[in-house]
Parts: sequence; structure tokens; C-alpha cells
Amino acid sequence: MATTNQDSAGILREEILAEARRESQEILNRARQDAQDVLATAAAGADKVREEQLDRARAEAARRSELILATVPVEAGRMRIARVESLLESVHEEARQRLLAHDGFEYREAVITLAADAATQMAGVAYVMKVSEAGRTLLGDGLAEEVTHRVGRSALNVTVSYEPDVMGDGVIVEDAEGRQMWDNRFLKRLERMWPELRRHIAVQVSFVPKTELGGNKQ
Repeated sequence: MATTNQDSAGILREEILAEARRESQEILNRARQDAQDVLATAAAGADKVREEQLDRARAEAARRSELILATVPVEAGRMRIARVESLLESVHEEARQRLLAHDGFEYREAVITLAADAATQMAGVAYVMKVSEAGRTLLGDGLAEEVTHRVGRSALNVTVSYEPDVMGDGVIVEDAEGRQMWDNRFLKRLERMWPELRRHIAVQVSFVPKTELGGNKQ
């Protein structure tokens, strides 16, 4: 009888242990599955985050590309304007140098023409031509008479004054009372005329269309 009870107890213990093993295995299996589910969810979340980051990067790259492309016409226009200005400045400098060197014209004739031009635009009949003392040799005698003849106005009185403090080639014409003055020295005249000259040059050589520079028409 005692042996039978021991056998029954042993069988019960084995059943309990077996049940415990099954439950343990189920718990372990569920834990593994949960871990796999967590990893899969994390991987999916990481893929989503990575895709979102890529989308943002692509959008930012597209935005920057559009900004760069938008600046191309502006930058090209700026470079073109700078190039035109550089070319015009070189023309201006060449004109200055040629005037200083009396290149391409006869100095005495130029002074007579400029003096006569000034006198025709001023009121009165008496004028003083002020020229640089350094130009006396080049201008010679008979200057006043030739200017008077060139103006062609009756009773015109022109005198020539060689001034040591007059700097630069050309002539300054004043009326006898000193109320009117016309500075026709070469470089002064160039600076007065340059704004209109640069527009004319730019249009004539097709640097810019006529409508772009504006200003007075030739």
C-alpha cells in the first residue's frame, strides 16, 4: 500500500514538473515573439524615420537648387553690367589719354574751335580767353583774331590771357565783366559730356539696348 502511494506521488510530481516546463516554454516563446515584434516595430519605425529624413533632405536640396537657379539670371545680369562698365571705363580712360597727348587732332585748331563755341553761347561782345601758360608756344600769335573770325559776330572783342594758374589743355572763356564763364578745357569738357557719351557709345556698339540705359536720345 505504501508503495502505491509513493508511486502516485511520483507521478503527480512528474506531471507538475512537466506542466511547469510547458508553461516555462510558453512564457519563453511568448517572450521571444514579443521581442521579435518589438524589433520589427523598431525596424519599421527606423525605416519610417529614415524615409522622412530622406524626404526632408530631398525637399531641402530641391529648395536650394531652385534658389541657386533663381540667382543665375540676377548674377549673370550683374556680371554683364560690370563688364559693360569696365569696357566703358576703358573707353573713357583712352579718351583722356588721347586728349592729354593731343592724339588725332591739332591742338591750336581745337582751342580756337572750343573758344568760338563758348563765345557763340554767351551774351555780350567782349570775352577773355584764358589758356595755360604752358600752351603759349603751341598756340602762337593771332589766336584772338581767328576766334573772332570764327564766331562771325560784329563788334566782337576777344583777348587772350595766358594764365600760370590755369591747369590743363583747352580754354576757359569769360565775359569782360566776369559774370559768364565757359570752361572748355579738354578734361572738364570730357567730364561734362561723358554721361551722354557713354550712353551713346554703349548703344552704338550694342553693349546694351537703347531702352536699358535711358537718358536723352542722340
